Amino acid sequence: MIEWKHIEGKNKGKVRLYALSTCVWCKKTKKLLDQLGVAYDHLDIDLLSDAESDKIEAEEVKKWNPKLNYPTMVVNDSKAIVGYSEDEVKKLLG
Repeated sequence: MIEWKHIEGKNKGKVRLYALSTCVWCKKTKKLLDQLGVAYDHLDIDLLSDAESDKIEAEEVKKWNPKLNYPTMVVNDSKAIVGYSEDEVKKLLG
């Protein structure tokens, strides 16, 4: 079972962040969400087993981001923000 890490904050809908633990832009996105006080769930894909990461990328991430760039944030299963975009995140969740 894949464990999502939940960060407490204001409920702005279902916010899921697919990230890499070593990615500077992923860390900046987490920091931005923390500064905005938004509740979100995140998953560091590179810390999963190969089978788990392959499954998540094939079944979830590719649907929003076919090139598998990180970070990939999905809000309310309807909007994706790919890469670090402070303005877009603030507009959507600020």
